[in-house]
Amino acid sequence: MSAMVLAEEGRLCSEGPPGCFPPLQDALQCPSCGSSNVAQMLGDNGGVSYVCTACGHSWS
Repeated sequence: MSAMVLAEEGRLCSEGPPGCFPPLQDALQCPSCGSSNVAQMLGDNGGVSYVCTACGHSWS
């Protein structure tokens, strides 16, 4: 079975299973603190918003 390691900057896979991808170089980053720890959430009126799980900043 393949070994999979989750890292802060993305997924690192060793002989990864289907659906396991290497880290993205263009990952979404928080405009406030620069962290790549960003969650996508459903915004008001059905739009898409983002929130940084490191500093709490939210934007759309």
